[in-house]
Amino acid sequence: MNYKQIYARKRDNEKRIKAIRPNINNDSGIYVFWRVDENGIKWCYCGQAKHLLERVASHLSEYDHIGLSLKKRKFYSAENPCGWHLTFQNCTEDMLDESEQATIKAYATNGYQLYNLTAGGQGKGKQGFDGKKSGKTYHDGLSQGKKKSRELIADLFSKHLDVSTKKQPPTKLQEKALQKFLEFISLDD
Repeated sequence: MNYKQIYARKRDNEKRIKAIRPNINNDSGIYVFWRVDENGIKWCYCGQAKHLLERVASHLSEYDHIGLSLKKRKFYSAENPCGWHLTFQNCTEDMLDESEQATIKAYATNGYQLYNLTAGGQGKGKQGFDGKKSGKTYHDGLSQGKKKSRELIADLFSKHLDVSTKKQPPTKLQEKALQKFLEFISLDD
């Protein structure tokens, strides 16, 4: 993608935001995406921005949890009553952390399920919410793959195969290799 396409997409996203919130500006402030789903459950995501319009529009191009939800559920309309709403309030840059934390707390207190992963703020002492699953990392995937392969191999040997060394009687090296293999397929750890 070239720069012309990137800036065109950015302008389109800003137009989409302006269509639902014509009075949004590019000053600093707090924004909240919120919706009520088909079951009456209230959801929200609160964020802070030094440039509100630019930041809110950028969510439309992202592939994180809130960006994907905005793509899937779209914005509120008469035809889409469970879509996302957008509210915002301007504040000075030095009040962003405090205002974001207060807004998150207010929405949580009012029964909203938060898409936020932390209690807000960019400064020291930023806290995550308990109960959120941590993201899967590359090493977690490797570990899970190893565990699955061990389970499969152990199952195959227990049902259909026998394990033995090539030479009888086995050499010391073959005995170590056999012991290593048996430890690998043991599902105790």
